[in-house]
Amino acid sequence: MKLQPTLIGLAASLLVLGTAPVLAQTKADFDSMREEINRLRDEVNALKKATVPTVKPGDGKAADSSGWGDRIEQLEIKSKDAVVLGDIGGGFRLPGSETSVRLYGYAEAHAIHDVGRTAPDDNFTNLMFQPVGSEVMANPLLGQKGKTKLTAQTSRFGFETSTPTGAGSFNTKLEMDFYSYGGDNRNRLRLRHAYGEYGGVLIGQTWSTFMDLDNLPETVDFNGPIGAPFSRRTMVRYSYGDTKAGYKFTVALEDPEDQFGGGSANEKMPQLVARFDQSFDWGAINIRGLAHQKRSFSTSKTGGGFGVGGSFKLTDKDLFMGQYTYVEGDIDQLYGSNGYAIDGSTGAITFDKNQGLVVGYARTFSDQLRGTVAFGMNKGKTAQAVDNKQLQQLFVNLIYSPIKNVELGGEVILGERKTFGGETGAMRRVDLMGRYSF
Repeated sequence: MKLQPTLIGLAASLLVLGTAPVLAQTKADFDSMREEINRLRDEVNALKKATVPTVKPGDGKAADSSGWGDRIEQLEIKSKDAVVLGDIGGGFRLPGSETSVRLYGYAEAHAIHDVGRTAPDDNFTNLMFQPVGSEVMANPLLGQKGKTKLTAQTSRFGFETSTPTGAGSFNTKLEMDFYSYGGDNRNRLRLRHAYGEYGGVLIGQTWSTFMDLDNLPETVDFNGPIGAPFSRRTMVRYSYGDTKAGYKFTVALEDPEDQFGGGSANEKMPQLVARFDQSFDWGAINIRGLAHQKRSFSTSKTGGGFGVGGSFKLTDKDLFMGQYTYVEGDIDQLYGSNGYAIDGSTGAITFDKNQGLVVGYARTFSDQLRGTVAFGMNKGKTAQAVDNKQLQQLFVNLIYSPIKNVELGGEVILGERKTFGGETGAMRRVDLMGRYSF
């Protein structure tokens, strides 16, 4: 009987089409496809009961007057063009491809009000430059109080991909926001992350391996607490670990230039970072090491740094986290650091030896409400009057999600800057935030 193999093939096709997680281009397309599949199922059942036409010798294959074969073919073509669920959560698979893509980002706005004086050159916390008495005398504008700023420059978007291979998946990420640094460059697109990753090897730009992002408390303020590494660098990085055992080793060669420029813009060697992470049922710990070089027109100098960090789950809703960092002469690798200085006549390089401490307590009150208390501190050692001897900040915030993908946050920020010259600058700020994520 010629009909039986055809019916078996048709039934198999319908089973695949009926069970595959198909996500049509639009909801109307999906509904139309589902209705068509159901109609074809009914026709298959009817054809099973129908009389099979007799094929006379020499007539060849029986004629198909039902037209269902053509419709099956059209449906199969349509399904191949449809976008299906991908391997990345919330993503989709490109038509005719094994590559999964996820688009993400958020639109975010801040309303910021300073009760006291405002540090220049940044809309968000910039405690390193909080005005002190001598600076106010030199520039009376720095003595003004009560500044209010509304901005949406921290809005961002990005996408990530994952393509399966015989030796694991090949992943990429590209992310941007609109918070370019410099007073004349705001509202311009800024590259945050751009990398590819395969077999434990990452090449591109992302957070520095020296940065302890896992144990950085959440703040409404975009810059976050003083006293932690905060740097994105272009790098070549290799990671090896065991997910079940909970450990990971990481080594990286990273771009040596920091925000200060100067002697970090012409280094011979990249920064070298090594790191070990271990997770437990109760939390996690990490140990990090850093080696770098700075150059002047006459000499070079090598510096280093190390850091430890960890978290502890007090309960399912309460998390305590902290990190300590010591860095010689690199501003990016310790937020708030004095960095280094180059003598204009001799070229001698002087490193400040900075210590940073960040601790935080995060509480999840419900699925809709969470809050954080965070403290950050940075201490310098170089006794130059223009440099900062100690910086400290306190953040207290609540973030509320009234509906899915919408978050409303409020934060109080208190900060203090002390210089080696004995002067003090105080920060008193309120930051309100609204964010819609996609």
